Amino acid sequence: MKYEKRLKAVIFDLDGVITLTARVHAAAWKALFDEFLKRRAEREGGTFRPFDSGFDYLRYVDGKPRIDGVLSFLASRKIHLPLGDSSARPEDRTAWGLANRKNALFTEMLHRLGVEVDQEAVRLVRELRSRIVRIGLASSSNNAKPILEQAGLLSLFDAVVDGITSEIEHLRGKPQPDIFLYCLQKLSRTIQPGDAAVVEDAISGVEAGSRGGFGLVIGVDRHNLGTFQSYGANWVIHDFNGITADQLTHAFAQGTKAA
Repeated sequence: MKYEKRLKAVIFDLDGVITLTARVHAAAWKALFDEFLKRRAEREGGTFRPFDSGFDYLRYVDGKPRIDGVLSFLASRKIHLPLGDSSARPEDRTAWGLANRKNALFTEMLHRLGVEVDQEAVRLVRELRSRIVRIGLASSSNNAKPILEQAGLLSLFDAVVDGITSEIEHLRGKPQPDIFLYCLQKLSRTIQPGDAAVVEDAISGVEAGSRGGFGLVIGVDRHNLGTFQSYGANWVIHDFNGITADQLTHAFAQGTKAA
């Protein structure tokens, strides 16, 4: 009898996968950097070139810890700021000041706009749980647990690793695989990465899943980037409509999307 790999765990990202809060993140990043860039241009007499919530967001900040996103975008514009530290005030002219200002903007926007949940993704999570698959969530966001609680989804996940966990445990941000590997360890010390899948909507997250040696890396290409496979995605989908637990477990056994 031919041996077929069995899927034992799936780790989901939050923003852009379970919830559609990636839109709120993109709006908060744009508000942050447009204000910063405009004031800098006025102060130094340069040209104001706004933050592009498409290209700049996806290329430099999507899926990364806030401070990494700040540093990545500033480097793309050849702007250097003092790093500061995580206790910086949002108005401080440091990288950490910008990171904390972004968090304040995101929190305000989230309270105003609410949490939009992808119900098809939630359906898939419930289907997988009914098949005794362990379910984890790994997010770079410090707000992951409050968002899940606000959406009434926290109990769906057997383990949650967020930005706060990463700071405490000194986990490297995506594209390093640390948060996925740590989440898997919280799910079970006996499940290996090759027995688990990662579901991500960010290039940095797809790359992290691939680097971590996960048996299946699913890229949720909501923006039609068409590049996820080159970063290690075995299976690329555009949304969760029509995606079933049976399809996912079969794709896992094959190591790629089932025909």
